[in-house]
Amino acid sequence: MDRNEAMNPAPAAAAKRHLARLARELSLRPDQVAATAALLDEGATVPFIARYRKEATGTLDEVAVEAIREGLERLRELDKRREAIRASLEERGLLSDELRAQIDAAETLGLLEDIYLPHRPKRRTRATIARERGLEPLADLLFAQGSIDPAREAAAFIDAEKGVTSAAEALAGARDIIAERISEDPAARARMRELYARGGVLRARVTAGKEEEGAKFRDYFAWQEPAPSAPSHRILAIRRGEKAGFLTLRIVAPEEEALALLHGLFVKGEGAAAQQVRLAAEDGYKRLLSLAMETESRLALKERADREAIRVFAANLRELLLAAPLGGRAVLAIDPGFRTGCKVVCLDRQGKLLETGVVYPHFETARAAEEAAAKIRGWCERHNVEAIAIGNGTAGRETEAFVRGLGLPAAVPVVMVNESGASIYSASEIAREEFPDQDLTVRGAVSIGRRLMDPLAELVKIDPKSIGVGQYQHDVEQHALKQTLDTVVASCVNQVGVELNTASARLLSFVSGLGPSLARSIVAHRDAHGPFTARADLLGVPRLGPKAFEQAAGFLRLREGANPLDASAVHPESYPVVERMAADLGCAVADLLRDDGLRKRITPARYVDERVGLPTLTDILAELERPGRDPRERFEVFSFTEGIDKIEDLAPGMKLPGIVTNVTAFGAFVDIGVHQDGLVHVSQLANRFVKDPAQVVKVQQRVQVTVLQVDLQRRRISLSMR
Repeated sequence: MDRNEAMNPAPAAAAKRHLARLARELSLRPDQVAATAALLDEGATVPFIARYRKEATGTLDEVAVEAIREGLERLRELDKRREAIRASLEERGLLSDELRAQIDAAETLGLLEDIYLPHRPKRRTRATIARERGLEPLADLLFAQGSIDPAREAAAFIDAEKGVTSAAEALAGARDIIAERISEDPAARARMRELYARGGVLRARVTAGKEEEGAKFRDYFAWQEPAPSAPSHRILAIRRGEKAGFLTLRIVAPEEEALALLHGLFVKGEGAAAQQVRLAAEDGYKRLLSLAMETESRLALKERADREAIRVFAANLRELLLAAPLGGRAVLAIDPGFRTGCKVVCLDRQGKLLETGVVYPHFETARAAEEAAAKIRGWCERHNVEAIAIGNGTAGRETEAFVRGLGLPAAVPVVMVNESGASIYSASEIAREEFPDQDLTVRGAVSIGRRLMDPLAELVKIDPKSIGVGQYQHDVEQHALKQTLDTVVASCVNQVGVELNTASARLLSFVSGLGPSLARSIVAHRDAHGPFTARADLLGVPRLGPKAFEQAAGFLRLREGANPLDASAVHPESYPVVERMAADLGCAVADLLRDDGLRKRITPARYVDERVGLPTLTDILAELERPGRDPRERFEVFSFTEGIDKIEDLAPGMKLPGIVTNVTAFGAFVDIGVHQDGLVHVSQLANRFVKDPAQVVKVQQRVQVTVLQVDLQRRRISLSMR
């Protein structure tokens, strides 16, 4: 025990309990959880811990490290609430040793609040009014359920001045006290909570008079299903309908079972006093406890639905961010349009804007099309264009067909690019900073082109909620959504690595240990002093200290750096190990990167010491084999079926190529090139039962689909992958 623990043992004991509990919950060794928690408390990031502290954590991956981080946050919040409750009770002189022990032992927020509930400062209730009338002794007498005559005992409490004019009124007041006591009993609430969790029923009904206005929610006008198995998308859809005023939502438990539960806990025998307790229990359930449990159940159901929707969104976002990049090629990008024309931009291999223009290939005159063709050919020749990116919005397929008909070299691929969120980017502060002298249309076209070159570098500039891969993202808890999506973005950025001399401030801000302020400082330093020549130069950036350098350096790349290891994921702290390997082989570090024969002569175990273990050495050797390798898949050109450009071109039975744009709990949406994604319902994803669509498809996956049905009126397309 260190000095701080000796001075204040309570927090230290709580911390040890938390670590032990998380180890049990996550099926991890206590030492793994303890080491990870210590690193997190020291300011280490999840990507850094997972990548560069494998010896300490026992090779835990990002998922496990993130689970520990979230678990610690949850348990610490529980402790804050525990302390606040203790303080409230102590201030009011209510904190007995027994109550303190119960509070200390509570392992969930629900149980903690149940313990506190009878002692919480209350608004004026029927029970408090009865207490004010002096009826609590009568309630105690009835609750003991001895051999008494309730009416005779109640007669002693008649007091006109206190508003008790009869024995019946006295008994009613006493029952109000008992009803509240039962509804606040921790054991009863725990059992009732379990009943609602196990046997609760979700019921949705249409709001009277809203049938026509709320027609899009008609599936839920008379809906009922077990709450525990209700899927996330249905819960969120019903809640959306309720919020709009078209539906009412209830969660109820089997009343007979609920009352039997309370009778079993509180009713003793069949005597007259027991009958009074029975009546109080039934009243307490219907008037108090059932409503409290319904409120809790609604919240729990919403939290579960939110978690699932956020999980699906996060998985989709990860796939989209890690989509295959075209890489550094000169690109001509087109933001298509009919009446307003097609905005065209030319980008060099680093994504720098070279030239802009507008063409009108879809005007009815042949001259406009000829001028557009001549301009595009001229741009391609002048800037040595190596690929053409076309946004998939309005006029996208028509523009694609026009460009393909220009007779450009076959080596120049024409690629349709999902432009979701491009308009959001074009109006953003980031876009204004990048292109202060350009209008929205130019910025949007640049985004389309850069998205083809490097989806990750461009998509990080857009709010993930605007990218189009979520489900009910505006209905879920927004803080939890943002936190999860930011975590996914940071994970993807650090997984791929960032080129230090070309990355935008926005991209750098997601690098482990940096953030927006340091990212801007890095870019400012780069602009003022020229490109970085070594990772160590980062220590010259204002306010970037050793800790930030430690966290960030391994995720930054210098392709043309003086030290060849600066282009790899080998952390600078491990450079001495690689240098020893090279010295032992009598070669330079650069030779290890080039010569596989030299690398095969390395025996990792020789370099194990108190700081560097086999997991890190294994990673180092993998990096030496492919320094700075991009974990993303290789880019492959995709083309939609020619001649199928709009929904009216579709017919049942057609087999078409498509790209998965969104995966939900009920299926997957697929872009088949007609400006309207089709739905492959979960039942049509495979020739077998599919519980989770994510097990079969992922965002950006190329698939072959069959058209099942086309609803032109509602613009809906049903597809199958069976």
